[in-house]
Amino acid sequence: MEFTIHNQVLLAVFVIAMIIGAVANKTNFCTMGAVSDWVNIGDTGRMRAWVFAMTVALVGVIALEAGGVVNLSGETFPPYRTANFAALRYLVGGLLFGIGMTLGSGCGNKTLVRVGSGNLKSLTVLVIAMIFAYLMLWTPFYEKLFHPWVSATTVNLAQHGVPSQEIGSLISGMFGMAPSRMLNFTVAAVFALGMLAFVFKSADFRGNFDNILGGAVIGLAVVAGWYLTGGAMGQAWKDYADMATDIPSRVQVQSFTFISPMGDTVHYLMQPAKLALINFGVMALTGVIVGSFIYALVTRNFRFEWFASARDFVNHAAGAVLMGIGGVLSMGCTIGQAITGVSTLAAGSILTFMAIVIGAAGTMKYQYWKMMQEA
Repeated sequence: MEFTIHNQVLLAVFVIAMIIGAVANKTNFCTMGAVSDWVNIGDTGRMRAWVFAMTVALVGVIALEAGGVVNLSGETFPPYRTANFAALRYLVGGLLFGIGMTLGSGCGNKTLVRVGSGNLKSLTVLVIAMIFAYLMLWTPFYEKLFHPWVSATTVNLAQHGVPSQEIGSLISGMFGMAPSRMLNFTVAAVFALGMLAFVFKSADFRGNFDNILGGAVIGLAVVAGWYLTGGAMGQAWKDYADMATDIPSRVQVQSFTFISPMGDTVHYLMQPAKLALINFGVMALTGVIVGSFIYALVTRNFRFEWFASARDFVNHAAGAVLMGIGGVLSMGCTIGQAITGVSTLAAGSILTFMAIVIGAAGTMKYQYWKMMQEA
């Protein structure tokens, strides 16, 4: 069988995802854990690792776009810089996802990492989240329950002379200036410098190699995804898909995210003979699990874990439902929006990131209050 450009892209995605899985396992890179450390014990180390990943990804995108290698203002999946600004969608989806990942003991990426390490609780969360992500993406579920109010509250920025929701474009629109790539690059550079200053201000972060490694690798993986799908290889991939008899799924400029791939994986598993349904996201999801599994075996940390009680199961199941629904609604998760999306400096991605943190922090505070009431 010919090793086509499509196969090459998917193999590259799988290898990068394996690295993500192994490194996230090794460094304990966890966005829910980042919020938990900050809220419960005042430790910002993992939060800074998360922001460092965003910064690395943002700097990478600045370099790629400045060099003319990629253009993320065109069509991407998801459409991060779209002129259709759905603020309520980002807020509600982000809040639901933040609550869900707290109840489910981890975001989408961490769930995959734990599955690779033998955690059956996370496997249960993954299966349930996959089902609800599938319902949101591939059935009338979203159209009936969410689309009416999402469309009614979406603002078309283009009608106001703003071509996209990139922060630089929004600033141009606010001051009545013509859109400028130079302004966009300047704004992105200022954001990146501010984020770097926040991250490396902490001696605890600077002295923790795992935090630096985890943030750097996740951020670079996102840059690699943009380069693969938005550069010369991505164009060849798109040309191949346009000519293919059996058109491959989601051949678009994209990078790593882990909720829509859950729905796409169910879509493929329902038609396993249709190999064209194996896409970037399906390979990313599988790669993270495999990478984490290999690392767990090599370090002898693979072990099974099950629910402590029926209540524990209910909490995780409810969290999985909210993750599947909220992640698709907000068009991304703590990786897909808060790192990949933030790398495009889209206002919706920043809003989603803040909503996820608020949802997770609020849930943790409520759990602590409830625990104290029951004590």
